[in-house]
Amino acid sequence: MKTLPISRYRFFQKLQPLSLLKKITSKSVTGCLQVFSTSGAWSIYVQEGKLIYACYSEEMFEPLYRNLQRLGQHNSTLPIEINEQLQTIFERGVENQTIPNPDYLAICWLVNESYLSPLQAAMLIEQLSLEFLDSFLKIEEGSYEFIPESFLDDLPKFCHLNLRLLVEKCEAGVRISPEQFWQYNEPRTRTKIEVQLPPIGNKLPNGDQYRDQYKRIYSRPKEKKNYTIFCVDDSPLVLNTMRGFLDEQIFSVIGVTDSLKALMEIFHVKPDMIFLDVTMPNLDGYEVCSLLRKQASFKNTPVIMVTEKASLIDRAKAKLVRASGCLTKPLNQGDLLKTIFQHMV
Repeated sequence: MKTLPISRYRFFQKLQPLSLLKKITSKSVTGCLQVFSTSGAWSIYVQEGKLIYACYSEEMFEPLYRNLQRLGQHNSTLPIEINEQLQTIFERGVENQTIPNPDYLAICWLVNESYLSPLQAAMLIEQLSLEFLDSFLKIEEGSYEFIPESFLDDLPKFCHLNLRLLVEKCEAGVRISPEQFWQYNEPRTRTKIEVQLPPIGNKLPNGDQYRDQYKRIYSRPKEKKNYTIFCVDDSPLVLNTMRGFLDEQIFSVIGVTDSLKALMEIFHVKPDMIFLDVTMPNLDGYEVCSLLRKQASFKNTPVIMVTEKASLIDRAKAKLVRASGCLTKPLNQGDLLKTIFQHMV
């Protein structure tokens, strides 16, 4: 595919959106097509020629909120405050420009929290894609490039849409109806972690009626307040950095600098996810991971090795001790959140 680098996107050319879409429908094509115009950037994610997600940079969350509100009016599975929850958790990533597609992470979270079934997530993405194409097909000038690797590579996939059929639906004005959407509503029977989030402004609405409604909607088990993240690193700076990157209302971060003490505390706390520095006195991260994997209760707990380089040797060592993955220093919020969602959603 003929491409223009992102750094030169100001040199526009005439574009034919349909021709661009045709170029990425081959089974051999997997990655992200990015198109730039004077009004913004369009991203189309494909896997083996099938669309898995699409978004417009200037309207990343608005279509998602609008459709959730429209669909939520026809079913009580989605609480009326769902948009505020998503805004609190995910839009901060957009402000800091550290997460490429927090809107997709939001959909993953909705499925993980059983607000939507995987099939409903697929239908929601199809509706968002139809709206996306409605504006994308009107592009006349711009530049583009294709990126083989994308932020969505390691995240759950909910659909593989035929682009040609999607364009036909868009041109015909097809829209996913609430009746179609909730026809595939699945009972929320699995055990899950309830996440408590306050309304915007961190204040409860006035009045007993609203307080009761708040408690009912955001009720959660007393023994499990949120996701517990355990970080073992001999640098207090790294521990504080991780705490700063994660919302304290969603994640409880426990940081310990001594690996021997950490091992005992991990056995007691039983965290949802563990980050281990590979270079520590006494026991290094690999040794701690190896000891944890010998315990049945930590056989499937995500354990991430934190290293300076993440070289082939580091990754090989991590694999030998059955670590779940590697994360490189210095930590950044985008990579940290992606790792957490990859292993916990």
